[in-house]
Amino acid sequence: MEEARGRVVNEPTDPDVPLRVPAQRRDVARGQWPVVAAVSAGGGAGAAARYGASLLWPTASGTFPATTFAINAIGCAVIGVFMVVITDAWAAHRLVRPFFGTGVLGGFTTFSTYAVDIRRLVDGGHAGLGLAYLAATPLAAVASVWAAATLTRRVLARRPP
Repeated sequence: MEEARGRVVNEPTDPDVPLRVPAQRRDVARGQWPVVAAVSAGGGAGAAARYGASLLWPTASGTFPATTFAINAIGCAVIGVFMVVITDAWAAHRLVRPFFGTGVLGGFTTFSTYAVDIRRLVDGGHAGLGLAYLAATPLAAVASVWAAATLTRRVLARRPP
């Protein structure tokens, strides 16, 4: 980092791109618009799917938020499969990862609702259930990613070349 006119300026990640030149900044920004659009479209689709699941399987107030828990665990499992497939088996288009991985799965999984669910349980006098949910969700998320990635790698290793 360096100081310019009294403020700190971050160096670009690629030193060959002089971001101090307005035309270069515009070119970099234009190159990011397809990624931003892919993440936005995917995020909308993922959030709509999550909302649909919450309508199909509503959770009663004061009970374990099973729908949100399942959404997060399933979404994390799909992330595990997806990451193995696009890194080990398939040369995906550059927008597949932002669209599906960041967008769809980021919109589908919901750790903000997880936090709200915990708050509602605690405020509703169900602190023990809230604490159990607080611990179970990240454990299930990590276990889902690991199990799905491991299983996917095993399946891919057995397929004929």
